Amino acid sequence: MRNGGVNPIIASITSDEQLAQAIRSQVTRINLMTGDISTLGDVVGQLHEAGKQVYVHMEMMQGIGRDASAIHYLARTFEVDGIITTKSQAVAAARLAGIRSIQRIFAIDSAAVDTGIRMIASSKPDEVELMPGLMPRIIREVRAKMSRPLIVGGLIRYKEEAREALDNGADFVSVGNSELWN
Repeated sequence: MRNGGVNPIIASITSDEQLAQAIRSQVTRINLMTGDISTLGDVVGQLHEAGKQVYVHMEMMQGIGRDASAIHYLARTFEVDGIITTKSQAVAAARLAGIRSIQRIFAIDSAAVDTGIRMIASSKPDEVELMPGLMPRIIREVRAKMSRPLIVGGLIRYKEEAREALDNGADFVSVGNSELWN
């Protein structure tokens, strides 16, 4: 298994109501796609206590900036395990802060995929998330052009879709549907 034998499903928490389900689930990684700075400490604390790694989506977290200072603050104050971002400069800031980074790319057309591959080569994130995740041929093509761990996400609703993504080269599948977390 390319992902080191760990659970290949990542829970993408998109609402506060999913927190308890994620804590009880078998996933080991959480992509936090909701919330704000006032509750982040409690949320990260609960998830860490449950043995989960927590990655915060920089563009979706309310009440915190999108610059290097914000990333250092997340690392130092909340001890997040990493960030998710579409911004190359945030990847560099995460590296300096000593946390991991996931760079998201959106495959809306061939030019966007090519641009995303160039950004990844330049910024060198720890992992890459390709969206949407329902494109086996694109997953194979992106996998062939890079050696970083590949996460796919977006629009995946069924176990068979997650399996197909993994079978076509994804290392992990990020899903918001809590029924797929176990």
